[in-house]
Amino acid sequence: MTAPKTPLKIDMHTHILPEKLPNFAEKFGYGEFISLLHHRQGAALMMKGDKFFREIEENCWDPKVRIREYEKFNTKIQVVCTIPVMFSYWAEPKDCLDLSMFLNDHIAEVVAKHPKHYIGLGTVPMQDVDLAIGELERMKELGLPGVQIGSNINQHNLSKPRFFEFFEACEKLDMAVLVHPWDMMGKADMEKYWLPWLVGMPAETARAVASMIFGGVFARYPKLRVCFAHAGGSFLTTIGRLERGFECRPDLVAVHNNVNPREYLGKFWVDSITHDPMLLDYVIKLVGSDKVCLGSDYPFPLGDLEIGKFIEEMNLPEEDLENIMYRSTLDWLGLGSKEEDQKVLSSFKKEN
Repeated sequence: MTAPKTPLKIDMHTHILPEKLPNFAEKFGYGEFISLLHHRQGAALMMKGDKFFREIEENCWDPKVRIREYEKFNTKIQVVCTIPVMFSYWAEPKDCLDLSMFLNDHIAEVVAKHPKHYIGLGTVPMQDVDLAIGELERMKELGLPGVQIGSNINQHNLSKPRFFEFFEACEKLDMAVLVHPWDMMGKADMEKYWLPWLVGMPAETARAVASMIFGGVFARYPKLRVCFAHAGGSFLTTIGRLERGFECRPDLVAVHNNVNPREYLGKFWVDSITHDPMLLDYVIKLVGSDKVCLGSDYPFPLGDLEIGKFIEEMNLPEEDLENIMYRSTLDWLGLGSKEEDQKVLSSFKKEN
């Protein structure tokens, strides 16, 4: 079978930071807020308080450098959001709001300057739902079609009733939600071998999906559009076990929602970051290609930095390839049916 020509590509999972960050720890008078130490040309150290967190390069902050890099992989648009360490849910809510507004204004500015190349997702102070909703409303005014949140909020599952109003607001405002793993459970017990990122993150994402299903979030808000990072983590590979638990111990599992978790397959989106064609094929079989979005986790090394190359080599049917490369992302973001967006997409496809 001849592989179909790769269609328009939208990378819906990428991270960005401003080139310069205020000294938030100094401003607020406490905490290990992230700061940037530009120690050499085109590179900076992310410092968590006085501790080294990660080195980043200019492709983490320079929109033009990013465009040149991702065009090499026939990608036309990136959906950009902040790096999860910036969530800062541990901070005082008003201070986290200040930080969130700074990051959201920066992302909105990037989109405004490069409207054909970027779509933005914002961040909100989830530790205070009222403040989070207020910033969500402001993000809507800024033109951001969605929000990125953590897989847990200070170790509270996303199924906690305290978050229901937030999800209700997302549904009413027609805002997409990207759930990204962070603050991984058990992190302190598995620091060696980079296990928090290799094992903890998939488990965190599964935790988020399962808690939202079992906690009745999707049942309450059926129009809520949620995408889970890293192909849903380990959720889809353990759906049989989750279903079995639902069936054999409903007294423990079906407490707030008596619908079999398998019934929710195809009712949320996941990105394509599996690094494994066999696993992606399994994911497509479970949720459908219309619920799989091209994602890379650019610019970080654990990501799919060839932006879907392995997917292009899978010899998928043309419809599946188009779904994954751009259509699923547009549907998740709520942009797929707008006439103006269709015109832009048509022009991009002609360029291809």
